[in-house]
Amino acid sequence: MSQLDQALRQFEAVEANLVKLENLWNLLQNNIPEGIVFGVNPDYEDACRSYEHILTGLPLIDGWKPTSLPCSLDEIAQDRLDAHQVGVLEFEIEVERRIQEPGKELREYRFHFNQKRRKLVQNTVLEISHEIDQVLDRLQKIYPVDYKYEPVCKKIEDADWQILRNKIKQIDVLLGSSVPRTQGWNDIKRHISYAQINDLRDIVLYDWPSIKKGFQVSLYTANEPISVEINDLAELVASKPSGSISTRLNWEKLSAENFERLIFNLLTSEKQSYQNPEWLMHTNAPDRGRDLSVYRVYQDQLSGTIRKRIIIQCKHWLTKSVPPSEIIVLQGQVKLWEPPRVDILVIATTGRFTSDAVSYVEKHNQSDSAMTIELWPESHLESILASNPALVAEFGLR
Repeated sequence: MSQLDQALRQFEAVEANLVKLENLWNLLQNNIPEGIVFGVNPDYEDACRSYEHILTGLPLIDGWKPTSLPCSLDEIAQDRLDAHQVGVLEFEIEVERRIQEPGKELREYRFHFNQKRRKLVQNTVLEISHEIDQVLDRLQKIYPVDYKYEPVCKKIEDADWQILRNKIKQIDVLLGSSVPRTQGWNDIKRHISYAQINDLRDIVLYDWPSIKKGFQVSLYTANEPISVEINDLAELVASKPSGSISTRLNWEKLSAENFERLIFNLLTSEKQSYQNPEWLMHTNAPDRGRDLSVYRVYQDQLSGTIRKRIIIQCKHWLTKSVPPSEIIVLQGQVKLWEPPRVDILVIATTGRFTSDAVSYVEKHNQSDSAMTIELWPESHLESILASNPALVAEFGLR
Protein backbone atom coordinates (compact mmCIF):
# COMPACT_ATOMS: atom_id res chain seq x y z
CA MET A 1 0.00 0.00 0.00
CA SER A 2 1.40 3.41 -1.00
CA GLN A 3 1.81 6.30 1.42
CA LEU A 4 -0.88 8.21 -0.47
CA ASP A 5 -3.26 5.26 -0.19
CA GLN A 6 -2.58 5.06 3.55
CA ALA A 7 -3.18 8.80 3.90
CA LEU A 8 -6.46 8.54 2.00
CA ARG A 9 -7.62 5.76 4.30
CA GLN A 10 -6.94 7.99 7.29
CA PHE A 11 -8.95 10.79 5.68
CA GLU A 12 -11.75 8.33 4.93
CA ALA A 13 -11.84 7.18 8.56
CA VAL A 14 -11.96 10.77 9.78
CA GLU A 15 -14.72 11.60 7.31
CA ALA A 16 -16.71 8.57 8.46
CA ASN A 17 -16.66 9.96 11.99
CA LEU A 18 -17.45 13.44 10.72
CA VAL A 19 -20.47 12.15 8.77
CA LYS A 20 -21.70 10.32 11.89
CA LEU A 21 -21.47 13.54 13.87
CA GLU A 22 -23.25 15.50 11.14
CA ASN A 23 -26.05 12.92 11.07
CA LEU A 24 -26.33 12.92 14.84
CA TRP A 25 -26.49 16.70 14.85
CA ASN A 26 -29.35 16.64 12.34
CA LEU A 27 -31.15 14.10 14.54
CA LEU A 28 -30.65 16.28 17.61
CA GLN A 29 -31.90 19.33 15.75
CA ASN A 30 -35.09 17.53 14.81
CA ASN A 31 -35.71 16.61 18.46
CA ILE A 32 -35.21 20.06 19.97
CA PRO A 33 -38.69 21.40 20.77
CA GLU A 34 -39.71 24.95 20.03
CA GLY A 35 -40.23 27.21 22.99
CA ILE A 36 -39.72 26.28 26.66
CA VAL A 37 -40.30 22.56 27.13
CA PHE A 38 -38.96 20.53 30.05
CA GLY A 39 -39.06 16.76 29.79
CA VAL A 40 -37.31 13.48 28.98
CA ASN A 41 -36.43 12.17 25.52
CA PRO A 42 -34.36 8.93 25.63
CA ASP A 43 -33.52 9.11 21.90
CA TYR A 44 -32.15 12.63 22.32
CA GLU A 45 -30.11 11.61 25.37
CA ASP A 46 -28.60 8.62 23.55
CA ALA A 47 -27.73 10.82 20.58
CA CYS A 48 -25.94 13.25 22.91
CA ARG A 49 -23.92 10.40 24.43
CA SER A 50 -22.99 9.07 20.98
CA TYR A 51 -22.04 12.56 19.82
CA GLU A 52 -19.63 13.04 22.73
CA HIS A 53 -18.13 9.58 22.19
CA ILE A 54 -17.61 9.95 18.42
CA LEU A 55 -16.16 13.45 18.83
CA THR A 56 -13.07 11.84 20.34
CA GLY A 57 -12.43 10.22 16.93
CA LEU A 58 -11.80 13.53 15.21
CA PRO A 59 -8.12 14.51 14.98
CA LEU A 60 -6.90 18.09 15.12
CA ILE A 61 -6.58 20.17 11.98
CA ASP A 62 -3.89 22.80 12.40
CA GLY A 63 -4.23 22.38 16.16
CA TRP A 64 -8.03 22.73 16.34
CA LYS A 65 -11.10 20.52 16.49
CA PRO A 66 -14.72 20.91 17.68
CA THR A 67 -15.18 20.85 21.43
CA SER A 68 -18.76 22.04 21.98
CA LEU A 69 -21.27 19.38 23.08
CA PRO A 70 -25.03 19.39 22.53
CA CYS A 71 -27.07 20.86 25.38
CA SER A 72 -29.53 18.65 27.22
CA LEU A 73 -33.22 19.40 26.70
CA ASP A 74 -33.58 20.64 30.29
CA GLU A 75 -30.59 22.96 29.82
CA ILE A 76 -32.15 24.37 26.66
CA ALA A 77 -35.50 24.89 28.37
CA GLN A 78 -33.92 26.53 31.44
CA ASP A 79 -31.74 28.87 29.36
CA ARG A 80 -34.72 29.92 27.26
CA LEU A 81 -36.79 30.48 30.40
CA ASP A 82 -34.08 32.62 32.01
CA ALA A 83 -33.66 34.71 28.85
CA HIS A 84 -37.42 35.14 28.53
CA GLN A 85 -37.77 36.32 32.12
CA VAL A 86 -34.99 38.87 31.66
CA GLY A 87 -36.86 40.12 28.60
CA VAL A 88 -33.79 41.22 26.64
CA LEU A 89 -33.69 40.14 22.98
CA GLU A 90 -29.92 39.90 22.96
CA PHE A 91 -30.02 37.27 25.71
CA GLU A 92 -32.54 35.17 23.79
CA ILE A 93 -30.39 35.36 20.66
CA GLU A 94 -27.31 34.35 22.65
CA VAL A 95 -29.13 31.30 24.03
CA GLU A 96 -30.03 30.11 20.53
CA ARG A 97 -26.48 30.67 19.36
CA ARG A 98 -25.15 28.55 22.21
CA ILE A 99 -27.60 25.78 21.31
CA GLN A 100 -26.37 25.86 17.69
CA GLU A 101 -22.65 26.04 18.54
CA PRO A 102 -21.86 22.32 17.95
CA GLY A 103 -23.33 22.51 14.44
CA LYS A 104 -21.34 25.65 13.68
CA GLU A 105 -18.12 23.96 14.79
CA LEU A 106 -18.89 20.90 12.66
CA ARG A 107 -19.31 23.10 9.57
CA GLU A 108 -16.01 24.81 10.39
CA TYR A 109 -14.27 21.45 10.70
CA ARG A 110 -15.81 20.21 7.43
CA PHE A 111 -14.48 23.29 5.64
CA HIS A 112 -10.89 22.73 6.84
CA PHE A 113 -11.15 18.99 6.23
CA ASN A 114 -12.09 19.56 2.58
CA GLN A 115 -9.22 22.03 2.16
CA LYS A 116 -6.66 19.59 3.50
CA ARG A 117 -7.97 16.72 1.42
CA ARG A 118 -7.84 18.74 -1.80
CA LYS A 119 -4.25 19.72 -1.04
CA LEU A 120 -3.35 16.06 -0.41
CA VAL A 121 -4.53 14.83 -3.82
CA GLN A 122 -4.07 17.76 -6.18
CA ASN A 123 -0.71 16.72 -7.71
CA THR A 124 -1.75 13.09 -8.14
CA VAL A 125 -5.04 14.11 -9.75
CA LEU A 126 -3.11 16.30 -12.16
CA GLU A 127 -0.81 13.44 -13.14
CA ILE A 128 -3.66 10.98 -13.68
CA SER A 129 -5.52 13.64 -15.64
CA HIS A 130 -2.65 13.83 -18.09
CA GLU A 131 -2.51 10.03 -18.30
CA ILE A 132 -6.19 10.07 -19.29
CA ASP A 133 -5.38 12.63 -22.00
CA GLN A 134 -2.75 10.24 -23.36
CA VAL A 135 -5.13 7.27 -23.31
CA LEU A 136 -7.79 9.26 -25.16
CA ASP A 137 -5.21 10.34 -27.74
CA ARG A 138 -4.26 6.70 -28.39
CA LEU A 139 -7.90 5.64 -28.67
CA GLN A 140 -8.67 8.45 -31.11
CA LYS A 141 -5.93 7.23 -33.44
CA ILE A 142 -7.67 3.85 -33.63
CA TYR A 143 -11.25 5.15 -33.45
CA PRO A 144 -11.24 8.75 -34.78
CA VAL A 145 -13.90 10.86 -33.08
CA ASP A 146 -14.63 12.81 -36.27
CA TYR A 147 -15.25 9.60 -38.22
CA LYS A 148 -17.41 9.60 -41.36
CA TYR A 149 -17.52 5.96 -42.35
CA GLU A 150 -17.06 4.14 -39.02
CA PRO A 151 -20.30 2.66 -37.62
CA VAL A 152 -21.10 4.73 -34.52
CA CYS A 153 -22.37 1.72 -32.56
CA LYS A 154 -19.28 -0.42 -33.06
CA LYS A 155 -17.95 -1.85 -29.80
CA ILE A 156 -14.48 -0.71 -28.72
CA GLU A 157 -12.23 -3.70 -28.08
CA ASP A 158 -9.01 -2.21 -26.75
CA ALA A 159 -6.99 -2.57 -23.55
CA ASP A 160 -6.80 1.22 -23.31
CA TRP A 161 -10.54 1.33 -22.66
CA GLN A 162 -10.05 -0.59 -19.40
CA ILE A 163 -7.15 1.71 -18.53
CA LEU A 164 -9.45 4.69 -19.13
CA ARG A 165 -12.09 3.15 -16.88
CA ASN A 166 -9.55 2.58 -14.08
CA LYS A 167 -8.05 6.08 -14.34
CA ILE A 168 -11.49 7.70 -14.09
CA LYS A 169 -12.21 5.58 -11.01
CA GLN A 170 -8.92 6.67 -9.45
CA ILE A 171 -9.72 10.36 -9.91
CA ASP A 172 -13.21 9.78 -8.53
CA VAL A 173 -11.74 8.19 -5.39
CA LEU A 174 -9.08 10.87 -4.99
CA LEU A 175 -11.58 13.73 -5.19
CA GLY A 176 -13.85 12.10 -2.61
CA SER A 177 -16.50 14.43 -1.23
CA SER A 178 -14.17 17.44 -1.17
CA VAL A 179 -14.82 18.37 -4.82
CA PRO A 180 -18.41 18.67 -6.14
CA ARG A 181 -19.33 16.51 -9.14
CA THR A 182 -20.74 17.95 -12.36
CA GLN A 183 -23.18 16.22 -14.70
CA GLY A 184 -20.18 15.18 -16.76
CA TRP A 185 -19.34 12.51 -14.18
CA ASN A 186 -22.63 10.70 -14.69
CA ASP A 187 -22.26 11.01 -18.44
CA ILE A 188 -18.70 9.68 -18.62
CA LYS A 189 -19.51 6.68 -16.41
CA ARG A 190 -22.46 5.82 -18.67
CA HIS A 191 -20.40 6.21 -21.83
CA ILE A 192 -17.54 4.11 -20.43
CA SER A 193 -19.97 1.31 -19.58
CA TYR A 194 -21.42 1.29 -23.13
CA ALA A 195 -17.91 1.35 -24.69
CA GLN A 196 -18.94 2.19 -28.26
CA ILE A 197 -17.27 4.56 -30.71
CA ASN A 198 -19.96 7.22 -30.29
CA ASP A 199 -19.32 7.03 -26.52
CA LEU A 200 -15.64 7.76 -27.09
CA ARG A 201 -16.65 10.77 -29.17
CA ASP A 202 -18.86 12.14 -26.37
CA ILE A 203 -16.15 11.53 -23.79
CA VAL A 204 -13.51 13.37 -25.83
CA LEU A 205 -15.69 16.28 -26.92
CA TYR A 206 -17.95 16.83 -23.90
CA ASP A 207 -17.60 14.67 -20.77
CA TRP A 208 -13.88 14.79 -20.07
CA PRO A 209 -13.35 18.53 -20.83
CA SER A 210 -16.26 19.37 -18.49
CA ILE A 211 -14.96 17.12 -15.69
CA LYS A 212 -11.38 18.31 -16.01
CA LYS A 213 -12.33 21.96 -15.92
CA GLY A 214 -14.45 21.40 -12.81
CA PHE A 215 -11.86 19.68 -10.64
CA GLN A 216 -8.96 21.86 -11.77
CA VAL A 217 -10.80 24.98 -10.63
CA SER A 218 -11.73 23.33 -7.33
CA LEU A 219 -8.23 22.01 -6.65
CA TYR A 220 -6.17 25.04 -7.64
CA THR A 221 -8.28 28.01 -6.64
CA ALA A 222 -6.97 29.07 -3.24
CA ASN A 223 -9.15 30.72 -0.60
CA GLU A 224 -6.54 31.31 2.06
CA PRO A 225 -6.25 34.61 3.99
CA ILE A 226 -3.25 36.85 3.37
CA SER A 227 -1.41 38.08 6.45
CA VAL A 228 -2.16 41.76 7.21
CA GLU A 229 -0.14 43.74 9.74
CA ILE A 230 -2.57 46.60 10.42
CA ASN A 231 -5.92 46.72 12.16
CA ASP A 232 -7.37 49.87 10.57
CA LEU A 233 -6.56 51.12 7.06
CA ALA A 234 -7.75 54.61 8.01
CA GLU A 235 -4.88 54.83 10.50
CA LEU A 236 -2.44 53.86 7.78
CA VAL A 237 -3.72 56.60 5.48
CA ALA A 238 -3.73 59.14 8.33
CA SER A 239 -0.03 58.49 8.96
CA LYS A 240 0.70 59.95 5.49
CA PRO A 241 3.47 57.51 4.53
CA SER A 242 6.02 58.72 1.98
CA GLY A 243 9.10 57.45 0.16
CA SER A 244 10.07 55.55 -2.97
CA ILE A 245 8.19 52.52 -4.27
CA SER A 246 9.78 49.23 -5.28
CA THR A 247 8.48 47.88 -8.58
CA ARG A 248 10.60 44.73 -8.69
CA LEU A 249 8.89 41.52 -7.62
CA ASN A 250 10.65 38.95 -5.44
CA TRP A 251 10.57 36.06 -7.89
CA GLU A 252 13.02 34.11 -5.75
CA LYS A 253 10.25 33.58 -3.19
CA LEU A 254 8.39 31.40 -5.69
CA SER A 255 8.98 27.72 -6.32
CA ALA A 256 8.69 26.46 -9.89
CA GLU A 257 5.29 24.96 -9.04
CA ASN A 258 4.01 28.19 -7.51
CA PHE A 259 5.15 30.12 -10.57
CA GLU A 260 2.96 27.83 -12.67
CA ARG A 261 0.10 28.37 -10.22
CA LEU A 262 0.59 32.13 -10.48
CA ILE A 263 0.26 32.04 -14.26
CA PHE A 264 -2.75 29.70 -14.00
CA ASN A 265 -4.48 32.03 -11.52
CA LEU A 266 -3.65 35.00 -13.74
CA LEU A 267 -5.41 33.28 -16.63
CA THR A 268 -8.47 32.37 -14.57
CA SER A 269 -8.77 35.98 -13.37
CA GLU A 270 -9.17 37.19 -16.98
CA LYS A 271 -12.47 35.41 -17.66
CA GLN A 272 -13.52 37.58 -20.59
CA SER A 273 -10.27 37.29 -22.55
CA TYR A 274 -9.15 33.78 -21.56
CA GLN A 275 -11.33 30.67 -21.38
CA ASN A 276 -10.92 27.02 -20.36
CA PRO A 277 -7.46 27.17 -18.72
CA GLU A 278 -6.01 23.70 -18.16
CA TRP A 279 -2.91 22.14 -16.62
CA LEU A 280 -0.93 19.86 -18.90
CA MET A 281 1.88 17.56 -17.86
CA HIS A 282 4.77 15.74 -19.52
CA THR A 283 4.76 12.59 -17.41
CA ASN A 284 8.04 11.44 -18.94
CA ALA A 285 9.81 14.79 -18.78
CA PRO A 286 12.97 14.76 -16.60
CA ASP A 287 11.90 17.96 -14.82
CA ARG A 288 8.21 16.95 -14.60
CA GLY A 289 7.56 20.14 -16.52
CA ARG A 290 3.99 21.34 -16.87
CA ASP A 291 2.43 23.49 -19.52
CA LEU A 292 -0.79 25.45 -19.44
CA SER A 293 -3.42 25.45 -22.15
CA VAL A 294 -5.97 28.22 -22.61
CA TYR A 295 -8.10 29.85 -25.31
CA ARG A 296 -7.67 33.55 -25.98
CA VAL A 297 -10.97 35.10 -27.05
CA TYR A 298 -11.29 38.10 -29.35
CA GLN A 299 -14.58 39.88 -29.96
CA ASP A 300 -14.84 41.44 -33.40
CA GLN A 301 -17.94 43.33 -34.55
CA LEU A 302 -17.51 42.18 -38.14
CA SER A 303 -16.31 38.58 -37.88
CA GLY A 304 -17.72 37.70 -34.46
CA THR A 305 -15.87 35.70 -31.80
CA ILE A 306 -12.38 34.42 -32.59
CA ARG A 307 -10.74 31.83 -30.34
CA LYS A 308 -7.00 31.10 -30.40
CA ARG A 309 -5.54 28.10 -28.58
CA ILE A 310 -2.47 28.98 -26.52
CA ILE A 311 0.13 26.77 -24.86
CA ILE A 312 2.06 28.50 -22.08
CA GLN A 313 5.42 27.11 -20.99
CA CYS A 314 6.57 28.41 -17.60
CA LYS A 315 10.30 28.80 -16.94
CA HIS A 316 11.19 29.74 -13.38
CA TRP A 317 14.73 30.79 -14.22
CA LEU A 318 16.39 33.29 -11.89
CA THR A 319 20.07 33.12 -12.83
CA LYS A 320 20.08 32.66 -16.59
CA SER A 321 18.30 33.97 -19.65
CA VAL A 322 16.31 31.83 -22.06
CA PRO A 323 18.37 31.16 -25.23
CA PRO A 324 17.08 30.41 -28.75
CA SER A 325 17.92 26.70 -28.36
CA GLU A 326 15.40 26.42 -25.53
CA ILE A 327 12.71 28.07 -27.66
CA ILE A 328 13.36 25.59 -30.47
CA VAL A 329 12.94 22.69 -28.03
CA LEU A 330 9.66 24.15 -26.78
CA GLN A 331 8.41 24.55 -30.33
CA GLY A 332 8.86 20.82 -30.82
CA GLN A 333 7.08 19.98 -27.56
CA VAL A 334 4.00 21.91 -28.65
CA LYS A 335 3.18 19.06 -31.02
CA LEU A 336 2.53 16.89 -27.97
CA TRP A 337 -0.60 18.93 -27.28
CA GLU A 338 -2.11 18.69 -30.77
CA PRO A 339 -4.83 18.24 -31.86
CA PRO A 340 -6.44 20.70 -31.65
CA ARG A 341 -3.99 23.02 -33.33
CA VAL A 342 -1.88 25.35 -31.21
CA ASP A 343 -2.10 28.91 -32.52
CA ILE A 344 0.20 30.66 -30.05
CA LEU A 345 3.14 29.50 -27.92
CA VAL A 346 3.79 31.70 -24.89
CA ILE A 347 7.03 31.35 -22.96
CA ALA A 348 6.76 32.96 -19.53
CA THR A 349 9.86 33.33 -17.40
CA THR A 350 10.86 34.98 -14.14
CA GLY A 351 14.10 35.90 -15.91
CA ARG A 352 14.88 37.31 -19.32
CA PHE A 353 15.45 36.26 -22.92
CA THR A 354 18.77 36.60 -24.69
CA SER A 355 18.96 39.06 -27.57
CA ASP A 356 19.43 36.09 -29.93
CA ALA A 357 16.23 34.54 -28.58
CA VAL A 358 14.31 37.75 -29.19
CA SER A 359 15.70 37.98 -32.74
CA TYR A 360 14.81 34.35 -33.42
CA VAL A 361 11.20 34.90 -32.32
CA GLU A 362 10.87 38.06 -34.37
CA LYS A 363 12.04 36.21 -37.51
CA HIS A 364 9.78 33.27 -36.74
CA ASN A 365 6.71 35.50 -36.37
CA GLN A 366 7.46 37.15 -39.72
CA SER A 367 7.60 33.77 -41.47
CA ASP A 368 4.66 31.82 -42.88
CA SER A 369 4.37 29.61 -39.79
CA ALA A 370 0.79 29.18 -38.56
CA MET A 371 1.88 29.38 -34.92
CA THR A 372 3.18 32.60 -33.41
CA ILE A 373 5.42 32.88 -30.36
CA GLU A 374 5.05 35.36 -27.51
CA LEU A 375 7.75 36.09 -24.93
CA TRP A 376 6.73 37.05 -21.39
CA PRO A 377 9.89 38.09 -19.49
CA GLU A 378 9.85 39.26 -15.89
CA SER A 379 9.39 42.89 -16.98
CA HIS A 380 6.23 41.94 -18.87
CA LEU A 381 4.87 39.92 -15.95
CA GLU A 382 5.60 42.75 -13.53
CA SER A 383 3.66 45.11 -15.78
CA ILE A 384 0.69 42.71 -15.88
CA LEU A 385 0.74 42.10 -12.12
CA ALA A 386 0.89 45.84 -11.39
CA SER A 387 -2.84 45.89 -12.15
CA ASN A 388 -3.44 42.70 -10.16
CA PRO A 389 -2.06 43.43 -6.69
CA ALA A 390 -4.20 40.67 -5.14
CA LEU A 391 -2.10 38.01 -6.87
CA VAL A 392 1.10 39.80 -5.88
CA ALA A 393 0.04 39.61 -2.25
CA GLU A 394 -1.24 36.03 -2.47
CA PHE A 395 2.08 34.74 -3.76
CA GLY A 396 4.19 36.96 -1.48
CA LEU A 397 6.00 38.72 -4.31
CA ARG A 398 6.65 41.92 -2.33
